[in-house]
Amino acid sequence: MEASKETGTVAAPKMDLTLKIYNSMTQQKELFTPIVPGKVGMYVCGVTAYDLSHLGHARAAVSFDLLYRYLEHLKYEVTYVRNFTDVDDKIIRRANDLGENPLSLSNRYCQEYLVDMADLQCLPPTYQPRVSDHMEQIKDMITQIINNDCAYVVEGDVFFAVEKSPNYGRLSGQRLENNRAGERVAVDSRKRNPADFALWKAAKAGEPSWDSPWGPGRPGWHIECSAMSAHYLSSKFDIHGGGIDLIFPHHENEIAQSCAACQDSNVSYWMHNGHVTNNNEKMSKSLGNFFTIRQITERYHPLALRHFLISAHYRSPLNYSVLQLDSALDAVFYIYQTLQDCEVALSPFQEHGKTARINPVAEDCINKLRDEFHARMSDDLNTSHILTGAFQDALKFINSSLNMLKKKQPKQQQLSLIESLRKIENEVNEVLRILGLLPPGAYSEVLQQLKDKALKRAELTEEDVLQLIEERATARKNKDFSKSDQIRADLTRKGIALMDMGKETIWRPCVPVEQEQEAPPAEKEQKPAATGEEQKA
Repeated sequence: MEASKETGTVAAPKMDLTLKIYNSMTQQKELFTPIVPGKVGMYVCGVTAYDLSHLGHARAAVSFDLLYRYLEHLKYEVTYVRNFTDVDDKIIRRANDLGENPLSLSNRYCQEYLVDMADLQCLPPTYQPRVSDHMEQIKDMITQIINNDCAYVVEGDVFFAVEKSPNYGRLSGQRLENNRAGERVAVDSRKRNPADFALWKAAKAGEPSWDSPWGPGRPGWHIECSAMSAHYLSSKFDIHGGGIDLIFPHHENEIAQSCAACQDSNVSYWMHNGHVTNNNEKMSKSLGNFFTIRQITERYHPLALRHFLISAHYRSPLNYSVLQLDSALDAVFYIYQTLQDCEVALSPFQEHGKTARINPVAEDCINKLRDEFHARMSDDLNTSHILTGAFQDALKFINSSLNMLKKKQPKQQQLSLIESLRKIENEVNEVLRILGLLPPGAYSEVLQQLKDKALKRAELTEEDVLQLIEERATARKNKDFSKSDQIRADLTRKGIALMDMGKETIWRPCVPVEQEQEAPPAEKEQKPAATGEEQKA
């Protein structure tokens, strides 16, 4: 691939940008073909807003934000709908426990969720509808289902008749007899079939209710998504997503009631993200083994959390551990430090090299990064190793080139190196942008934020660290290497790494290492200055 002689830019590679996604309905990867060429309609089940959201919610949000970003990168016009459930049994119970109005409580937690999403750099969906704002659409759909003889009214309640759905179970593979009353559906002797589920619930004292043709009440859980997806995307749309736990009964029931309301109703691709586990057990509020997003981001930078959440394929289970978060933090710090170093090194050359040809090594690095990134993303959003391989090679090229830039060299060679660094920096930034990992501000700002979080976890101040660096310098000067090693090891155990840069020592966050694992050799009088690559390794 030739670099442009006039501009030094690299032409976009002729790569296959077709997207394959795993369809839960067919249980295989399929070539993505939207209903309307160039446009995508996507509906994702959001949260039930009765508490702060946990890591499982974060994973679902980040997984489908990644899809949203990549579809837009592929130049699709995407209508992305993610709902809020703000009318629900759990919300009512929590509100009663707190002596609060249910809609007021759910509104508060909807806003808290949006704060978490902004922290995780999830783009706002096109629409974020709430159940309480779409009662007319819900009642209209229930009326249509009743008119089509697929639901019945009992004392103000409306139940869906599952026997009217001949294909019930085709998404989940569940048999109708497995939908046992008392487990996934409420026990109610008034039902014609124990597996029938509520479309509308008659009003109870102390609960919010809305007028309807069947008397005052509120919707059942499943009908809201059928009604709101049809309202914003029509009865046929491209992608429906959510957590794997929603396949049955929620999404199965959605299919049944949507088809009962409109027999042409259809979703082309069903997508589901895997669980976040804690000690290999699903993390959930009901099990009490969850961490809220807020609990994690108080101690770790949200971009480190986002990196952790995309470190496994979205359909695979993701096991939470502090070590995994520390490793994610270490990875993003290295990325941002490399780009910060590049930015600083190139700042004196802003008007230099823009007409120069990039060197062949840089050109090959860029092409491999583009090809590998798109190949993995187009293969069902395979992010599990997205920031390894060619991406790491690009960072290594930057670091080695920064060292070369400090050396005296022929002018044309220097101009080529400058332009090569610019182009690779741009390409790395583009990958980070699509992944939602590009910081909103300067690299220096996010690096300081990462260091501040490390200090908080270590229960130290920056002054504490600088004082220990001074004590270590004094110990080394006195050839007390046992003490200097001990200071360094103690800080490393707390997630603070000391880096000797000639006569200066700086610090950065690191993965905490126990002293017996670290076993550092006794330090000699002076280490040579680290290379740019070694400083961030």
